[in-house]
Amino acid sequence: MVAEFAIERARVRDTLSLAYVRTGRGGAPLLLIHGWPETKRIWWRNLAPLATAGFEAVAADLRGFGDSDCAPDGFYDLATHARDLYALMHDVLGHRRCVVAAGDLGGAIAADLALRFPGFVERLCLFNTVTPYLADAYAAAGLPTGVPHEARLAMDYFVRQGTDADALAAELDTPARRTRYIAEFYGHRFWTSAGKFRPEEVRFMSEPFADAAKFRASIANYEYAFGKRAAAEPPCFFAPVPVPTLILYGPDDHVLPSDFMARARIAYPEHVGPFIVPDCGHFLQWEQASVLNQALRYFALAR
Repeated sequence: MVAEFAIERARVRDTLSLAYVRTGRGGAPLLLIHGWPETKRIWWRNLAPLATAGFEAVAADLRGFGDSDCAPDGFYDLATHARDLYALMHDVLGHRRCVVAAGDLGGAIAADLALRFPGFVERLCLFNTVTPYLADAYAAAGLPTGVPHEARLAMDYFVRQGTDADALAAELDTPARRTRYIAEFYGHRFWTSAGKFRPEEVRFMSEPFADAAKFRASIANYEYAFGKRAAAEPPCFFAPVPVPTLILYGPDDHVLPSDFMARARIAYPEHVGPFIVPDCGHFLQWEQASVLNQALRYFALAR
């Protein structure tokens, strides 16, 4: 697979350069936030259709990912990512508000972005992501207070990256070892529905992680969950998000527990859904791209 979109760059917050792809200039602003182990490439099936639908779709590499710079200050926390993306969309591209679509780590960043900058995020579309930390509200609804058993079965990578990141990076000491590690998440770790990524597509998704500095930066995001790395500032991730939110869920996801849907109903009180998207796992924007594209078209453009 060959990249089909021109890559743009912008210096944000006088700190670093973010790389991004933009389609449909002049349309309704739509920010697409990737997660891990992803880059902006995970949105390759969405960018052109969303532009045709009437969006100005912007897919950026987070700091430390893909073609963006690693962080000179060493910060990769939610608040820092949210501030970077606000600077890109608001300060550089001139959008006073936007729609946001995101999954995985990107969904957590989207929640912080919406709470940190009230009124900036007009609507959200979230799928297969971590919900805000609302322990009391979840417990009152009878949801587990700890990590559900089904999620623990797939959390070896999470614990290793969050508690032993330097040693893991040292073990993955060649580009081939790093990309093979990333490729597992598109294959035998069962994050996806069967056959959704052809071998050349797995290579396309894994290739940006071949660089040692980028790989280490990407897994730094997990260290915050275990208190191994100090954040630049506390996250805005401890309150319901009062933004109209479309909630989707790919059920063939062996890393995210199915109680995501129940938690999302609480965390996003102005929600539509949750809707289950069949034949789909963690990477909904790729696995069922046409479903997401149409959902965004009708949810975020129709008035």
